[in-house]
Amino acid sequence: MAESKKTSEVNWFKQRLTLAMFFIMAAFALLIARSFYLQVIERDEFSRLSESNCIRLQSIDPPRGMIFDHEGRLLVENRPSFDLNIVLKDAKPVRQTLEHLSVYAQVSAEELSSKLERKNGLSLYKPTLIKPDIGRDSLAAIEVRRFDLPGIEVNVRSLRHYLRRGTSAHIIGYLGEINSEELKGDAYPDARSGDFVGKFGAEKSFDRYLRGKRGGQQVEVNATGQVVRVLQTVDAQPGHNIYLTIDQALQEKAQDLLEGIAGSVVAMDPNTGEILVMVSSPSFDQNAFVSGLSRDHWRELITNPFRPMENKAIQGEYPPGSTYKIITAIAGLEEGVIDRHTTFFCPGFYRYGDRVFRCWKKGGHGTVDVERALEESCDVFFYQVGQKLGVDRLAWHAKASGLGEPTGIDLDHEASGLIPTAAWKKNRTGVPWQRGETLSIAIGQGYDLVTPLQMAVLTAAVASNGISYKPIIIRRIETAEGKIVFENKPKVARKLPAGKQTLEIVRRGLWQVVNGDRGTARVAKVKGIEICGKTGTSQVVGRKKNELARDVERPAHQKAHAWFVAYAPAEHPQIAVAVVVENGEHGSSASAPIAREIIKSYLNRPHPSWHIKGNSEDHLVSFNAKFGT
Repeated sequence: MAESKKTSEVNWFKQRLTLAMFFIMAAFALLIARSFYLQVIERDEFSRLSESNCIRLQSIDPPRGMIFDHEGRLLVENRPSFDLNIVLKDAKPVRQTLEHLSVYAQVSAEELSSKLERKNGLSLYKPTLIKPDIGRDSLAAIEVRRFDLPGIEVNVRSLRHYLRRGTSAHIIGYLGEINSEELKGDAYPDARSGDFVGKFGAEKSFDRYLRGKRGGQQVEVNATGQVVRVLQTVDAQPGHNIYLTIDQALQEKAQDLLEGIAGSVVAMDPNTGEILVMVSSPSFDQNAFVSGLSRDHWRELITNPFRPMENKAIQGEYPPGSTYKIITAIAGLEEGVIDRHTTFFCPGFYRYGDRVFRCWKKGGHGTVDVERALEESCDVFFYQVGQKLGVDRLAWHAKASGLGEPTGIDLDHEASGLIPTAAWKKNRTGVPWQRGETLSIAIGQGYDLVTPLQMAVLTAAVASNGISYKPIIIRRIETAEGKIVFENKPKVARKLPAGKQTLEIVRRGLWQVVNGDRGTARVAKVKGIEICGKTGTSQVVGRKKNELARDVERPAHQKAHAWFVAYAPAEHPQIAVAVVVENGEHGSSASAPIAREIIKSYLNRPHPSWHIKGNSEDHLVSFNAKFGT
């Protein structure tokens, strides 16, 4: 029995051993067959590849999405760029290759060498960019001498071309080469060294849509790095196209009106929040950034005292001057410190404690109510309203109206402005709030700071029955084939802290500013269009005690900024505008004519989309339903 069991175990082991030997012999047979195939049958082909050729992967950059205005006018397109690259493994001797290349590329060999030295962690096998956008003449010279330039490649990629030079620079933005910090971050997960990404404006805010998806190809190159044949290609996917909300014709009109002026214009649709115009002056040429600015050019831009690189519409912070009286009027009416029949007498000054606060009109305005105070911009009336309110109640209404915080527009580096409170001053300076300071705050001076965009949003909300929309700059985003992937809708940001009766009183006052016999902006009146608005003059340098603005001639950079905010038509408004002219002194003479021309130009053109926008009463109903107010 034991002998039989032992024999069975031996047989089982022999079977397993035989099976294992079979698999081992089969594997060796496959290896021998594959080796025979590679070394005998394909000997010539692989011998050629091993001796003089190799397989490499080349990246294919995607075409960046194009940018249009709201009517489909092309603003930004792509053009071909011929970029000079070097593959160090193939470019031997490197120094000699660079010397030959410098002759044809019209760049010194020292400059080419220094560019290589500045690049860290260079790969021997991957192309390294040494000169972008070389031009067709240099391209032709290099192509005919390729055999004298081992390791030199000229790659074609699409490069940005901004068609409307400077007119929309601050809202569109520009591209720049990605830096080391951006490469380490998460914002550009597929980016590589040498890629161009959005650095400013919509180009930056919507880079993820515009960039597209990289492609590639597998190529066979010879001993000098020249492509022999393309083995396989994966096409790049172009970026999405973006349609802005801006009206380019109106944008150019505003740019022309600001020619030679430092300032900003913002225009928006009060029924949707769409930005129709956003101009900051002076502007800059985005195309200068495409191939890289020289140090001298960049230094010139950033040291320019008129700040061309700043988007004044969202980054410029100015005292609002008398445009702030809209807030003071709303706060006074809502808090019950005045009503539509309340009057104050203006003799041209207001005495508070041991100080005398002057009105802009030396002889005074006489007895005025809130509507006439808005019409004639009577400082004395609003001094007294501010005194009754106090700084904190005034600040609450300003902040509830959207001042003192970013509007949330999809552009980087939006400023907040400043709405002061008693606690703010105590924390900031350690000095308690003085009640006399409230008088200055009530007329938009002192610590008050706003941006042109904030004032445009406020004006639009007054026009739109108190409904304040988030400002938007993108209407829709489409694929290259025209499929819509995103479409913006109006977004209600808040409701002004003002009842219907308060808004009616304020709107009547703003109507009289332009259309009344004593209005401060009668220059903005247009036949056939009822414009409502408010002028403002904001001091750059504080006045001396009892000094009137007209009492002294100041240097240009110390003159007051000129404001005008407006909307039109008075009934069923379609456009709201804010204009600030730096050191323009008077809103009535410097800013109101600019707003008038923009409004006139816009409303005198047909706009087929108006009839489907709805009206503010419809949005008010939906707002109340959503927020329960």
